[in-house]
Amino acid sequence: MSLHRFYGYGPCSTCRKALAWLKLRNISVESIDITTTPPEPEALRRGFEQLGRNRLFNTSGQSYRALGAARVKAMDDAEALAALASDGRLIKRPFLLTADGRVLTGFREAEWSETLGAPP
Repeated sequence: MSLHRFYGYGPCSTCRKALAWLKLRNISVESIDITTTPPEPEALRRGFEQLGRNRLFNTSGQSYRALGAARVKAMDDAEALAALASDGRLIKRPFLLTADGRVLTGFREAEWSETLGAPP
Protein backbone atom coordinates (compact mmCIF):
# COMPACT_ATOMS: atom_id res chain seq x y z
CA MET A 1 0.00 0.00 0.00
CA SER A 2 1.67 3.23 -1.09
CA LEU A 3 -1.05 5.76 -0.36
CA HIS A 4 -2.95 6.40 2.81
CA ARG A 5 -6.52 5.10 2.58
CA PHE A 6 -9.10 7.66 3.66
CA TYR A 7 -12.52 6.20 4.38
CA GLY A 8 -15.06 8.98 4.58
CA TYR A 9 -18.56 10.05 3.67
CA GLY A 10 -19.21 13.02 1.37
CA PRO A 11 -21.91 14.75 3.44
CA CYS A 12 -19.81 14.44 6.63
CA SER A 13 -18.39 17.85 7.59
CA THR A 14 -15.62 16.26 9.69
CA CYS A 15 -14.54 14.18 6.68
CA ARG A 16 -14.47 17.28 4.47
CA LYS A 17 -12.43 19.14 7.09
CA ALA A 18 -9.93 16.27 7.32
CA LEU A 19 -9.60 16.07 3.53
CA ALA A 20 -8.98 19.82 3.31
CA TRP A 21 -6.35 19.53 6.06
CA LEU A 22 -4.61 16.68 4.19
CA LYS A 23 -4.72 18.57 0.88
CA LEU A 24 -3.25 21.71 2.47
CA ARG A 25 -0.29 19.59 3.64
CA ASN A 26 0.10 17.82 0.27
CA ILE A 27 -0.68 14.45 1.81
CA SER A 28 -2.04 12.15 -0.87
CA VAL A 29 -4.83 9.73 -0.03
CA GLU A 30 -6.99 7.20 -1.77
CA SER A 31 -10.49 8.39 -0.90
CA ILE A 32 -13.06 5.63 -0.33
CA ASP A 33 -16.76 5.94 0.53
CA ILE A 34 -17.03 4.23 3.92
CA THR A 35 -20.77 3.59 3.47
CA THR A 36 -20.32 1.47 0.34
CA THR A 37 -16.83 0.08 0.95
CA PRO A 38 -16.02 -0.28 4.66
CA PRO A 39 -12.39 -0.91 5.66
CA GLU A 40 -11.22 -4.51 5.37
CA PRO A 41 -11.43 -6.64 8.51
CA GLU A 42 -7.63 -6.52 8.87
CA ALA A 43 -7.67 -2.70 8.92
CA LEU A 44 -10.45 -2.78 11.52
CA ARG A 45 -8.47 -5.29 13.59
CA ARG A 46 -5.48 -2.92 13.50
CA GLY A 47 -7.78 -0.16 14.69
CA PHE A 48 -8.90 -2.34 17.61
CA GLU A 49 -5.28 -3.04 18.55
CA GLN A 50 -4.08 0.56 18.21
CA LEU A 51 -7.03 2.58 19.44
CA GLY A 52 -9.31 0.23 21.32
CA ARG A 53 -12.68 -0.88 20.16
CA ASN A 54 -14.61 2.13 21.51
CA ARG A 55 -12.81 4.55 19.18
CA LEU A 56 -14.00 2.61 16.13
CA PHE A 57 -17.74 2.92 16.66
CA ASN A 58 -19.69 5.92 15.37
CA THR A 59 -21.79 6.23 18.51
CA SER A 60 -23.79 9.17 17.15
CA GLY A 61 -24.87 7.39 13.95
CA GLN A 62 -28.23 5.88 13.10
CA SER A 63 -26.79 2.39 12.60
CA TYR A 64 -25.31 2.44 16.11
CA ARG A 65 -28.55 3.70 17.63
CA ALA A 66 -30.49 1.02 15.75
CA LEU A 67 -28.26 -1.69 17.23
CA GLY A 68 -28.31 -0.13 20.66
CA ALA A 69 -25.39 0.63 22.94
CA ALA A 70 -26.16 -2.32 25.22
CA ARG A 71 -26.06 -4.76 22.33
CA VAL A 72 -22.78 -3.34 21.04
CA LYS A 73 -21.28 -3.48 24.53
CA ALA A 74 -22.34 -7.14 24.86
CA MET A 75 -20.55 -8.12 21.62
CA ASP A 76 -17.23 -9.91 21.85
CA ASP A 77 -14.42 -8.54 19.68
CA ALA A 78 -15.12 -10.96 16.80
CA GLU A 79 -18.79 -9.94 16.72
CA ALA A 80 -17.89 -6.25 16.91
CA LEU A 81 -15.41 -6.60 14.03
CA ALA A 82 -18.01 -8.44 11.95
CA ALA A 83 -20.61 -5.73 12.64
CA LEU A 84 -18.18 -2.94 11.69
CA ALA A 85 -17.06 -4.74 8.52
CA SER A 86 -20.67 -5.27 7.41
CA ASP A 87 -21.89 -1.69 7.93
CA GLY A 88 -19.57 1.22 7.23
CA ARG A 89 -22.02 3.58 8.91
CA LEU A 90 -21.11 1.97 12.25
CA ILE A 91 -17.49 3.11 11.88
CA LYS A 92 -16.24 6.41 13.30
CA ARG A 93 -15.34 8.63 10.40
CA PRO A 94 -13.13 9.58 8.92
CA PHE A 95 -11.16 6.35 9.21
CA LEU A 96 -7.59 6.69 7.94
CA LEU A 97 -5.32 3.73 7.32
CA THR A 98 -1.81 5.09 6.80
CA ALA A 99 0.61 3.64 4.28
CA ASP A 100 2.57 2.07 7.17
CA GLY A 101 -0.51 0.51 8.79
CA ARG A 102 -1.41 3.00 11.51
CA VAL A 103 -5.08 3.86 12.06
CA LEU A 104 -6.72 7.18 12.88
CA THR A 105 -10.43 7.75 13.45
CA GLY A 106 -12.34 10.98 13.77
CA PHE A 107 -10.37 14.10 13.01
CA ARG A 108 -8.20 15.28 15.86
CA GLU A 109 -5.76 17.68 14.23
CA ALA A 110 -2.97 17.29 16.81
CA GLU A 111 -3.16 13.48 16.63
CA TRP A 112 -3.16 13.51 12.83
CA SER A 113 -0.23 15.96 12.76
CA GLU A 114 1.81 13.76 15.07
CA THR A 115 0.98 10.48 13.30
CA LEU A 116 1.49 11.82 9.78
CA GLY A 117 4.49 13.99 10.60
CA ALA A 118 2.71 17.08 9.30
CA PRO A 119 2.71 20.45 11.05
CA PRO A 120 -0.64 21.51 12.51
